[in-house]
Amino acid sequence: MTVEDRQDREIALAVSPEVSGADLRPIGSSPLGPAPGAQTYYAPSRHPVTTYAALDLGTNNCRLLIARPAQHGFRVVDAFSRIVRLGEGLTASGRLADAAMDRAVEALKICKSKMTHRGVSRARLVTTEACRAAANGLDFVRRVATEADLELEIVDQRTEASLAVTGCAALAHPTAEGVIVFDIGGGSTEIVWMGGRSQARDPAGRIREWASLPMGVVSVAERYGGVDVGREKFEHMVADCSAALKPFATRAAAAKDAAGFHLLGTSGTVTTVAGIHLGLPRYDRRLVDGLWMDETDILAVIDRLVDMDYAARSANACIGHERADLVLAGCAIFEAIRRAFPSRKVRIADRGLREGILLRMMHEDRAWWRRRQA
Repeated sequence: MTVEDRQDREIALAVSPEVSGADLRPIGSSPLGPAPGAQTYYAPSRHPVTTYAALDLGTNNCRLLIARPAQHGFRVVDAFSRIVRLGEGLTASGRLADAAMDRAVEALKICKSKMTHRGVSRARLVTTEACRAAANGLDFVRRVATEADLELEIVDQRTEASLAVTGCAALAHPTAEGVIVFDIGGGSTEIVWMGGRSQARDPAGRIREWASLPMGVVSVAERYGGVDVGREKFEHMVADCSAALKPFATRAAAAKDAAGFHLLGTSGTVTTVAGIHLGLPRYDRRLVDGLWMDETDILAVIDRLVDMDYAARSANACIGHERADLVLAGCAIFEAIRRAFPSRKVRIADRGLREGILLRMMHEDRAWWRRRQA
């Protein structure tokens, strides 16, 4: 997936679950707001609309969403995404590298400019595994406050998992009583067993078990090398990821027996797999977010990627050269999860932590109630 500065101006992201397949007609309700329809209409308001921002600085990416409450969740008015590789070399050194911090600060300055330009008045800016793990993580947060005028919050692992669930839970099948939600990050993978049905108001309240696994696309790629990855090396990667996953898989084993069980994945890895499956000439989230994929289609894409050399992966429009050395590490984590929790169908989500932050803030502010009153 090519990652670039972008503005997504007409997207209502708080989309509810669908009944089946690639039918993208929404039904049901978003857990934290009104249910979406086929089209969004905006009534005039007597009160100023609050502009919100959610920023996720991860081990690999710096991503920002700026949004305003809308009839169906929220409307994105600006967005930014850039690969900064903040956690580059962290596995070996235990510290954030100077060059990596420089890249992140420059990206964060752009985020600050966008927030100012859009008149953001409510924001939550989080950073995750890289700053949690690095000996100089707090020093970096202080540097960001000084140089970019942004107050980063280092969130703990449970908070990260909970926000990711909140952001994508609307895509769980409405009748599923067991869903494994996973977010493959740069430095860690958050995985959650979500029980009960989607009628629950608070998706985080459906969490039965969760884990933050010490494996992400950057850390796995740095351990094994991400350029030359053949079948044998890939299987070694999967085996290591399976070993890290085993304690959670044991605790959450009952999820597989729940009615309507399925997997729900959110990350650059799963959206890339979906984009390649669809044969997209360039990545398009409108076609990917909410897609149901069969296990046979997923395996076919992963096999195809394993057989590609680095040049071919770089040339693929849904991967790009910036992620060509990371995608197979992500696929190894994905495959370990699929083997631990076999499911005929996997739901693909191009949403997660940032969307969860926005929904939480708007829910706390009773934003949809205020819109109805207006």
